[in-house]
Amino acid sequence: MFRDIATIVADKCVNPETKRPYTVILIERAMKDIHYSVNTNKSTKQQALEVIKQLKEKMKIERAHMRLRFILPVNEGKKLKEKLKPLIKVIESEDYNQQLEIVCLIDPGCFREIDDLIQKETKGKGSLEVLNLKDVEEGDEKFE
Repeated sequence: MFRDIATIVADKCVNPETKRPYTVILIERAMKDIHYSVNTNKSTKQQALEVIKQLKEKMKIERAHMRLRFILPVNEGKKLKEKLKPLIKVIESEDYNQQLEIVCLIDPGCFREIDDLIQKETKGKGSLEVLNLKDVEEGDEKFE
């Protein structure tokens, strides 16, 4: 179970400076450093989310952002965008045509709140599309 928790944490998190994922071995070592003990009564995912909070105090770690696309009716889009702004980490692009289209990065913990807000405010006319579950840098690091 300890290894499963470490695997989930490694899968969901990145180094905020490099946007690169951590290895499972590094997460296991960090869990041992904070003296984390497994609770057999809780699910591994639930414990992994708790471990992330504890590891944030000891090392540079954060949840990998999700990349989303919102397609909103123009008349409600501007008002809704203001309500969504506090929940959005980075807006990558905005396009005003027949509809307002926004591509952005969010913290995964805000997904349900954003989805509910879009459905409620647009009365089902707006849509939310997940483009990428986790925004991480891939490939070898380049040294100069």
